[in-house]
Amino acid sequence: MILLQVNQITKLFGADTILSNIKLEVQSNDRIALVGRNGAGKSTLLKIIAGELSYDGGEVIKPKDVTIGYLAQNTGLETSLTIWDEMLTVFDEVRKIEASLRKIEHDMGEEKILQDQARYEKLLQEYDRLQQLYKDKDGYQYEADVRSILSGLGFSSNSYTTYISTLSGGQKTRLALGKLLLTRPDILIMDEPTNHLDIETLTWLEQYLQGYPGAILIVSHDRYFLDKVVTQVYEISNTQSKRYVGNYSKYLEYKAEWYEQELKQYEKQQEEIAKLKDFVQRNITRASTTKRAQSRRKQLEKMNVLDKPLGDEKSASFHFQIERPSGNDVLQVKEAAIGYTKEQPVIENITFQISRGDSIALVGPNGIGKSTLLKSIIDKISLQHGTITFGSNVATGYYDQEQADLTSSKRVLNELWDEFPLTPEKEIRTVLGNFLFSGEDVLKPVSSLSGGEKARLALAKLMMQKSNFLILDEPTNHLDLSSKEILENALIDFPGTILFVSHDRYFINRVATKVLELSKQGVHQYLGDYDYYTAKKAEMLERESIEIEKNAPIVVTNSNQTEEKKSYLEEKERKKLERQRIRKIEELEEEIMMLEEEITALEEELCQPEVYQDYEKLQHINDEKQKLQNRLHSHMEEWEKLQLEI
Repeated sequence: MILLQVNQITKLFGADTILSNIKLEVQSNDRIALVGRNGAGKSTLLKIIAGELSYDGGEVIKPKDVTIGYLAQNTGLETSLTIWDEMLTVFDEVRKIEASLRKIEHDMGEEKILQDQARYEKLLQEYDRLQQLYKDKDGYQYEADVRSILSGLGFSSNSYTTYISTLSGGQKTRLALGKLLLTRPDILIMDEPTNHLDIETLTWLEQYLQGYPGAILIVSHDRYFLDKVVTQVYEISNTQSKRYVGNYSKYLEYKAEWYEQELKQYEKQQEEIAKLKDFVQRNITRASTTKRAQSRRKQLEKMNVLDKPLGDEKSASFHFQIERPSGNDVLQVKEAAIGYTKEQPVIENITFQISRGDSIALVGPNGIGKSTLLKSIIDKISLQHGTITFGSNVATGYYDQEQADLTSSKRVLNELWDEFPLTPEKEIRTVLGNFLFSGEDVLKPVSSLSGGEKARLALAKLMMQKSNFLILDEPTNHLDLSSKEILENALIDFPGTILFVSHDRYFINRVATKVLELSKQGVHQYLGDYDYYTAKKAEMLERESIEIEKNAPIVVTNSNQTEEKKSYLEEKERKKLERQRIRKIEELEEEIMMLEEEITALEEELCQPEVYQDYEKLQHINDEKQKLQNRLHSHMEEWEKLQLEI
């Protein structure tokens, strides 16, 4: 069933065309993503569809009974009610029915009603009608639904009596999302719903939306989220829209394929046009070939000339360099306690170390202290207890998710030039141009920039510092999908060390070589990307479940005691083998890490002049290195084999 159609929508802001001839169709259970660069018009189109913005041409067709729920970017609930009471306002109609049922129950118990048979029958009929209506509107389920949504969004039952006016902006945004989900509209329209959500909450939202009974139209820069949720992608580019079937990864594949096909068709037609024009020009004046030339001219006039396919719009271009490499030991944190007061630290018992070349993602729930830890490392917040030690030649560069280091009163040009005064203006302008600040843009005050523009400016400053240890707090916030990919590639090629906080799981997968999970118990390290981290976490939970089952008492009946005992013994043996396999994987991982460190140490030794000038010593080290590499290869093969058995 078609729930909504957008036909030839055009939108102008002054003389600028934002959208032109946009087409879009939403059917029952569709999962649609709108993608495009910042400023392409995605949010504008959502507002038009939701009826919050007018348009200059075209039409939006929607049946009267189709309901739309719209969540704008960073929308927060502003109310004097508590969390629980505000969520219950979604069910005012159901609660009125509930109150009517309670009143009828009370009336039917009164003696004068019991003695009036006709009146009693009338009340009974009304009670049956309201009870059925109450059931149809999920009256017996709505409180459980509220608890489920609030729990999924990270609000415990202890917080239900909290007044919303006392909450942070991020919490208010999550509650606005929760309230929208409880309304269950036929078309759920959401603009960046993943902002302010930690990884655990994102995972819950993905699962919830996969089972949502209506259609979904969504704008998001979270590629992992889009891959999990959507089945169609509409790209808004150069004021036009184009539809692709599949999730975000499929969209990228199809887009590249279609561009190549369209470019080949265009080039082939251009060759044909050139040949026809050349024939006409050479033969139109010759009597013997005039008719043929005229025929070719008519062919040209009737030809439907293809437009040259447009490639990607201009993107930022940058890479990170370093002044000089650091030592092998970059950072060591021992028994650290972080927070704003000694009496009540945010988290304690933090111990970990970072080596040169590591790219480490710091993950954990919102509020656990990830940003606080980064600020403690760079000494923006005093350490409450423990030690933080940097290695030799370590130069840190810090990216603040709030862009607090940018001076709002300065112009864009001066924001960089004042920090690097010895750099020629032309070079500063070139750097800014690489980050999409050109012409008059460099003279804008920083205060007038959008979130995405401030993020690019902060990255430009970071790039010019040439630090060998980058500490990044949510670097992908405010960046569009294209800019995220460019940042990822720059960090993958970065020759230094990286420690970063991010909720972008796609970004973590591409950039991270290790994951540090921050919890109330301290820090736990995982060797691998985000997918490996989640797999190991699931494995640990399964292991805990096995241990619980192992220690649980077994109760069997006499009739099937032998069969159940046999089944239990088989299961026990299977679990034993599983535990042995898990232990072996962990042992291999430790050995692999040690071997890689030994090989790295030998490679560094080979670079020393006194070694590569001594043939015998050089040969000895190379032989030792080859032995270690053979052992590493053998361990890796065994590790991969055990992983396939999962």
